Amino acid sequence: CWFYRALSKLGNYYRQIITQIRTNHGLKICCSKGCTVSSPAPATKISHSRGYMGNLKRYGFEGFIIFLGILLSFYIEELRVTSNKIDTKNKLVTDLSQSLTNDLNQINSVKDILNKAQNLNIEILNDIDKDHSILSDKEALDMLIDIDIGTSFFPSDGIFIELISSGSFELINNQQLKSILLEIFNHRAQRNLANNTEIDLFRKDHRFIILKNFRIRFNYDSYDGEYYGAMNAVNYKFNEDYYLSNDFYGFQSQAMSYAESYLRFLNDYEDLYQLALALSNEEVK
Repeated sequence: CWFYRALSKLGNYYRQIITQIRTNHGLKICCSKGCTVSSPAPATKISHSRGYMGNLKRYGFEGFIIFLGILLSFYIEELRVTSNKIDTKNKLVTDLSQSLTNDLNQINSVKDILNKAQNLNIEILNDIDKDHSILSDKEALDMLIDIDIGTSFFPSDGIFIELISSGSFELINNQQLKSILLEIFNHRAQRNLANNTEIDLFRKDHRFIILKNFRIRFNYDSYDGEYYGAMNAVNYKFNEDYYLSNDFYGFQSQAMSYAESYLRFLNDYEDLYQLALALSNEEVK
């Protein structure tokens, strides 16, 4: 603490002054080699005693002034350091607001892809319920390979990590903001990773089953689509028996279940992000 540093400097100053006064007035002086006494003549003892007390008062007053100066300098330095830390915190929180906005845009993009997958799944299941009387073989296959339930949301946690590592996180005034950021980038992020891992494994199996059972060859446009490109069937052998089977119907229903579950998770995640963004903007006003 700046106060105790100033007090320590004052203590050192007084010890030096008292040692000097004792030396000047023939008092007992101790050092590492022992103690010696320098005794003045009897006629001068009274004047020396008065001089000792006068010097002590004068040095005491000077020491007090010095103490105030040291105290003030440490206090000003502490204010400067704190101000710099707050400036750094505000800059990071401003950057965090932009990062949260980018993540919200990513969430909305993933939700759009999942909603499209749900709509396509509904059309496929409706066609199966009607014994494949609604869609043509090509339409059904194009929809199947266009269903993507494995698009994941990945939160950008770089600014949050910098807030923690720099110590700026503790300077955030709003306790609710701190709690929400910990929820977003710790607990929810871990749940998001677990969900993504499970869905990715299912997506891999789902895609392979479609390609294997319908013997599809496709063209791939890496520039189409939001993230992973798009496929278009150019050669296939439609397996109607498998298409109308309970196994395939179950796979499509499971795909809908995963997409619906992840959509619900992202909606809740989005609510937290919106609140964190609002509180971040308030923090730097």
